[in-house]
Amino acid sequence: MGCTRGTPHVVDSLDGGLRPTVVTMDNRSDVREFLMSRRAKVSPDAVGVIGGTNRRVPGLRRSEVAMLAGVSVEYYAKLERGAIAGASASVLEAVARALQLDDTERAHLLDLARAADGVPSSGRARRRTARSSVPRPSLQWTLSAITDGVAFVRDQRQDLLATNALGRAFYSPVIGDGGRIPNLARFQFLDPAARDFYPDWDLFAEMCVAIMRAEAGRDPHDRGLQDLVGELSTRSDTFRRLWGAHDVRTHGAGTKRFHHPVVGDLTLAYEELAITAEPGQVLMVYTAEPGSPSAENLHLLASWATDHAGTPQERSTR
Repeated sequence: MGCTRGTPHVVDSLDGGLRPTVVTMDNRSDVREFLMSRRAKVSPDAVGVIGGTNRRVPGLRRSEVAMLAGVSVEYYAKLERGAIAGASASVLEAVARALQLDDTERAHLLDLARAADGVPSSGRARRRTARSSVPRPSLQWTLSAITDGVAFVRDQRQDLLATNALGRAFYSPVIGDGGRIPNLARFQFLDPAARDFYPDWDLFAEMCVAIMRAEAGRDPHDRGLQDLVGELSTRSDTFRRLWGAHDVRTHGAGTKRFHHPVVGDLTLAYEELAITAEPGQVLMVYTAEPGSPSAENLHLLASWATDHAGTPQERSTR
């Protein structure tokens, strides 16, 4: 069963409960809602448009976007209805400039256009074969060679696929006692412990959904991601609201705050590195500023990890 407006819906199951449907990302709806949401964010004053005070819509009018992009109102209206297939790169670039899209939003618009044209995103053909949760030995060796920072591999579905020893200790609240592959999005939205682990929970929630939204634009046929979005939309009002905002972002680099149940507060810098041999997977490394209290706490966590080697928390991601 497909869904409309790019958001999963819920149906009654045979036992009277609720379950997520199989989600089919609706490209036309995603294009329509993305363009409408971006148009609503642009202030007329920011682009030099003078349109009076009696504006019935937030942000720009369609006619104003068309004028700024140098296309007809009819053509832009067609794009905003979701009919983006066949749009030229020059037109998409012009629309991106008119809507003041940042680099991530611009890439997302191009990804949506490629999906409409049936072209793999950014030249990257995603693997659709069943994957093992066990990483390649050389990848695990690489993770294990990183000893002073938290290192882990996650995929586009937010699955935590592999970690180094410090990563297993760091993510012990996420990994728990084993079972299915730990998933950062499920932990974020469905586990009450996430509120303690992420002091900036609201910010993390927005980041998580925006990253997933960008991934969905790159590969709208990813069944695992569709199912995850359906599950979280059914079980979390916050996720459903954020998914409907159509915000996108890339991870890249930055700083995050954590509160670990063993060592307390940590402020860590992160770097995200694409794994070219495994499209869709990234290597994340968290490190602390040398000599800082967070560096000391990270060393304490490493000692704790050594003392607890071989526990269920460690085995669960092997």
